[in-house]
Amino acid sequence: MKTERVVLRGVDRNKVVVDGEFRRGNGITVTGAQSVVENLTVRNHLVNGVLFTGVTDSQLQARGAGGAGYSPLDTAKFPPLKGFRASYVTAHNNALYGIYAFDAKDGVIENSYASGHADSGIYVGQCRPCSTVVRHNTVEHNAVGLEVTNASENLYFLANTVHRNRVGVTANSNDLEALGPQHAAVFTGNRITDNNDDQGPEQAEGGFGIGVGVGGGLRNTFERNLVTGNRSAGIVLQDLQGYPVRDNVVRGNRVHGNGVDLVLNAAGSAGNCFAGNAERTVSPAGLTGAGGCGAAPERALAAKGRGAGVRVPPGVSFRSAPKPAAQPQAPGAPNRPALPAVGLPGKVRVEDVPLPG
Repeated sequence: MKTERVVLRGVDRNKVVVDGEFRRGNGITVTGAQSVVENLTVRNHLVNGVLFTGVTDSQLQARGAGGAGYSPLDTAKFPPLKGFRASYVTAHNNALYGIYAFDAKDGVIENSYASGHADSGIYVGQCRPCSTVVRHNTVEHNAVGLEVTNASENLYFLANTVHRNRVGVTANSNDLEALGPQHAAVFTGNRITDNNDDQGPEQAEGGFGIGVGVGGGLRNTFERNLVTGNRSAGIVLQDLQGYPVRDNVVRGNRVHGNGVDLVLNAAGSAGNCFAGNAERTVSPAGLTGAGGCGAAPERALAAKGRGAGVRVPPGVSFRSAPKPAAQPQAPGAPNRPALPAVGLPGKVRVEDVPLPG
């Protein structure tokens, strides 16, 4: 979809299917600004389900638009796609990503479902400021449920259900993409539970049983999330690929019943704060006493925290991961007015998003 302001809508979310038959690369590629994909299913592709991107080079798109296809992408040559929306999309059993926003901004991903992906169900990468909201989605049976890499500023993940993946949420910095380090994303009101899945593809770094992993991220906020039932660790902050993890706020969450609830693994970390998370276990010991949110800044802490040791089961091929049940239709589909992705994401009221029960 290269034309701007296109609304691609299925008349029935579960019967209108873009099927790659395990032969084609991307299902739907959107490079036209302010365009929309809604109320349909995208499955069985060898790269991505739905790709929103400013990358217009077809060879790079064929490699997935991100990752090893460049080192890193030339952001001047490929300015970000401005304006996009995915609503009531089902993406399952695609090789890499289900719904993939890369080099794109001013968008919304909402009320969608993603499962059976060997990288992640929903991915937001390489944008600053992103000005994007990811809300009310369900991700399961993926290597990673929600993934954020070098995506920063005005980026919100709100009220998503992230369960039965191998890893629930990651927020990472790296040098494969431009615009590092990753910083200033907000995660609020998400249900991040039981990410110990033995029916999904293997995570590339072998991660398993982790609710939230922050690798080299800065100034992110995790607040009013439910994080429970993850066998290795609930929330892990660690340095990654030369990027220190600093100044993240982990506050007012309900983090309990994980292998270890809170983990900091960083060489000389400073500025991260943990407060009011209802945790019972932390690593290293005394972590939450290193400086709470609103108190004096955390002292430099040579932390070597670890999650609980777990047996990592073998993964399955994305082709054979569980197929989803029928998903809810978009309200008013197929006859509601076609609205392009203009003026998104609109006003974001994080304060109205509750802690899940």
